[in-house]
Amino acid sequence: MVSGHLQVKKGFYYVVLSYYNNNGKRRVKYFSTGLPEKGNKRKAEAELVRIRSEFVPPQEVGELASDMPFADYLLEWLEIVKVRVKATTFSSYEQMVKSVIEPYFRKKALTLQGLEARHIQQFYSEKLKTVKPNSVIHYHAVIHQALKYAMKTDLVTQNVAMKVDRPKKNDYQPVFLDAEELQHLFEVVKGTKLELPVLVAAFYGLRRGEVCGLKWDAIDFERGTITIRHTVTSLQVDGKTKMYAQDSAKTKSSMRTLPLVGSFAEYFKEVKAAQEVNKSVCGNCYNYEYDGYVFVDELGDLMRPEYLTSYFPQYIQKHGCKRMRFHDLRHSCASLLLANGVPLKHIQEWLGHSDFSTTANIYAHLDYTSKLSSAKAMVSGMTLPESVNFGSKWAEISADDGKN
Repeated sequence: MVSGHLQVKKGFYYVVLSYYNNNGKRRVKYFSTGLPEKGNKRKAEAELVRIRSEFVPPQEVGELASDMPFADYLLEWLEIVKVRVKATTFSSYEQMVKSVIEPYFRKKALTLQGLEARHIQQFYSEKLKTVKPNSVIHYHAVIHQALKYAMKTDLVTQNVAMKVDRPKKNDYQPVFLDAEELQHLFEVVKGTKLELPVLVAAFYGLRRGEVCGLKWDAIDFERGTITIRHTVTSLQVDGKTKMYAQDSAKTKSSMRTLPLVGSFAEYFKEVKAAQEVNKSVCGNCYNYEYDGYVFVDELGDLMRPEYLTSYFPQYIQKHGCKRMRFHDLRHSCASLLLANGVPLKHIQEWLGHSDFSTTANIYAHLDYTSKLSSAKAMVSGMTLPESVNFGSKWAEISADDGKN
């Protein structure tokens, strides 16, 4: 039996569900409706009815044991690790376990202590028929972590995942647009909802989550700066996509302050003015939950990261541009910086990479200027012999080889 009621927190309606799990313990779960308290009581009540009718209480397993099914252990391990890792990391773990790993091993009926390296290897071989090696590498990481905890708590004597050969990573080749191609792209997205996100990603090399997480308090019009310190990502929670915002970027180095270049100050001011108009026109229909974000639509709904992931490549291909991901705008930014003589160390700071080696590994092959400098250094450091007729010399060598 699931009961529920509405609760107001920070001016917004939340649905609160109460139920008893399979172990007889009472549980409470909160769901955000995204509806402001003022003028939305009926809508909130309708959401309460809908969420309550669709809610299925999750099954909870009992205490850990060596002879428990490995599938049950994975679900229990998820609950344990949930409080130890970031929400984004847990969402990834949960999705892989519940949609792929747990169902497979549930059918195999293997216990935790009965799991062997060959069973995991068979799992990888089976999955490689339908997914790319990188996906299997992610599965391996989850299984390895789960068994590491089992070994730490003396449930098993060894981590059998360490004996398994994981597949070789399939490398993705980024797409690098030159200045002319980027100008064409800007024309293609001009006047659409993609225009400003594309410009920001191309000029500043922002990640998808950094674009969606951009807030007005990060833009200082007086100083002419933009600070990257907030991100928004999409998470899979209980099979549903939810937004997750955090006041920190991917790493400490990701939090960076950059100058407002070109006409960006004017662009942002136009967007801010348009938002104020939308608020006055929409009234109670406007979604104030995301008030303060730059990239919201006419009703105040936040631009979702998956919109940029899926819609961007579809739209530009439809209009004659080469196939590329939204993230490739970040690569194109770095490529143009290199082409204009910006050192890799400065590019690291512009992109917010925590480690210089990350920048070098991805973009060093594009740095042709440094190769010219190396060539000049070699010539100045060593004297090449005078030019000789290599053609005739090779002919003589070939003739001698023929005699031998």
